[in-house]
Amino acid sequence: MSDAERRANKIQVDAGLAGPLFMLAAALLFTLLNVYVKLLGPGFRVWDIGFYRFLGGALVLVTLFGRRGNPYRGHNTRLLIIRGCTGAAAFIAMVTAIRLLPVSTALVIFYSFPAFAALFSFGLYGERLRWGELACILVVLVGVAVFFDFQLRGGFFGPFMALVGGALAGLTVTLIRTLRESNGPAIIYLYLCTVGIAVTLWPFAAEPVWPASSYEWGLVLGIVFSSVTAQLLMNQGFFYCRGWEGGVFMSSEVIFTALVGILFLDDPTGWRFWTGGGLIFGSVVTLNRLRNHPG
Repeated sequence: MSDAERRANKIQVDAGLAGPLFMLAAALLFTLLNVYVKLLGPGFRVWDIGFYRFLGGALVLVTLFGRRGNPYRGHNTRLLIIRGCTGAAAFIAMVTAIRLLPVSTALVIFYSFPAFAALFSFGLYGERLRWGELACILVVLVGVAVFFDFQLRGGFFGPFMALVGGALAGLTVTLIRTLRESNGPAIIYLYLCTVGIAVTLWPFAAEPVWPASSYEWGLVLGIVFSSVTAQLLMNQGFFYCRGWEGGVFMSSEVIFTALVGILFLDDPTGWRFWTGGGLIFGSVVTLNRLRNHPG
């Protein structure tokens, strides 16, 4: 094998590892975001949380990238705005579900989004799924369902909002596939934050809720910086992953959330943890192998 072939194989291996690593790092940071949202308390409404997240994210991105020119200069502005709308709506729906349901139940329903992403990829791009890849998606969904004691407490509206959030997240990650071809992760997230500000500004301004202590300010800043970093990592990861495939990797957020509960909140472990976790990670590894061996 020549030196050029060795270098080409190394690049291919690195690309195969980059997607999962970006997605797993993003999933860990999204777990922190979930914890911060939960700890912030019921005094902060969904609109307050969304406004702080989107405004803080926009300020961080403009500060970092605005000195290079117009930070909103991107390609396919119409699709960037559409993706911003679907992403902002998915976040609002998910936070609503977390407030109405146990966080485990909300995540179980929300993490149906890889299946929605596969359907949207088929409908928008005509992307075919092999039986092995489809089986991996189904096993991940089974693992997530097994992972928690699935109980629909909190009435109909909470589960419905979690499902809506999952559907919108599936559409969002599918649209990122097209946007990532000619836009960096920062501008994709900047449009999300800008649309999110437009959506949440009026209800926040009508009755604003401000952090009243250093503890609450710390949680708000944690929401901002964990969401910015996680979103940038996830958007970069979609450079290496298809929409539904990246969604499967992101489902490890469920396991990270459970680990936080076990280590810091004294949540009990049992067969659901080990069985569900094994199904999820086993399917992720298998899916990655199938992706790198398309034959």
